[in-house]
Amino acid sequence: MKNTTTRMLAAGSLTAVTALALAGCSGGEAASDDRGEEVTIAVFNGWAESMVSSELWKAVLEQKGYDVELVPADPAPVFAGLASGDYDLATQVSLPTLHADYVAQFGDALEDLGAWYDKSSITVAVNEDAPIDSLDEFLDNADAFGNRIVGIEAGAGQTQLMESDVLPGYGLESVDFPTSSTPAMLAELDAAISNGENIAVSLWEPHWAYAVYPLKNLEDPKGLLGEPELLHTFAREGFSDDHAEVAGWLRDFQMDEERLLDLEELLFVDNDTDEYGPIVDAWIEENQDYVDSLTS
Repeated sequence: MKNTTTRMLAAGSLTAVTALALAGCSGGEAASDDRGEEVTIAVFNGWAESMVSSELWKAVLEQKGYDVELVPADPAPVFAGLASGDYDLATQVSLPTLHADYVAQFGDALEDLGAWYDKSSITVAVNEDAPIDSLDEFLDNADAFGNRIVGIEAGAGQTQLMESDVLPGYGLESVDFPTSSTPAMLAELDAAISNGENIAVSLWEPHWAYAVYPLKNLEDPKGLLGEPELLHTFAREGFSDDHAEVAGWLRDFQMDEERLLDLEELLFVDNDTDEYGPIVDAWIEENQDYVDSLTS
């Protein structure tokens, strides 16, 4: 568990990212003349699905001749950077709730290339043997959790949802809700589980943490955590004109839960390093039919 957390802490700063292989142009057309140009992908710090999909597309586009740079950033700088044209793409814009405010603020300068995953959900997770099963039980048992629920980045959509809806909705205004980063939350989760202590964290599914730690989600009888989120790819305004071929691939991009979790576990659970490229390349070879279908 300690090695896993260390890797995620390194991944949170994201100095390197890689992969997904696209094959062939639609309709057998010749490659567009913008290949060789740089595509910059903004990666949400510490967000596994953003990291996996970005690594994947980096490998794919580089195999197609593009020069791809991945840049780690928190949500607010990601959207500001897309709107200003500093970034070309971001692959984990979560709608209809988590990133709705950012899309409302910057939407006129963005392009929505569509959703590639439709089963994401926001959760409050606790250790599997915790004494409660529902959010409406938390207040009466807050002492068992040190009177705290550990959050992620202050600017994350789910943090805003917790602060504006979930905590007041369940009368938890007096509960401490520290926010810093996803890697910091995962480090606390790792330490608590290792020490046999109760812990409550703001989390989401799918996430590799569910494969590593014995967790359960607290029930949300009031429905304040919202409906399932869709993960979209967003681009800067004009990207579809500048890179029509890539935009077309991304509009058709779909990834199911099995493949997503498989690659997450390979990168963040089974991997003892922060080198992702060779792992993604090997995954592509084992999933070649799927990868080929992304550009056919």
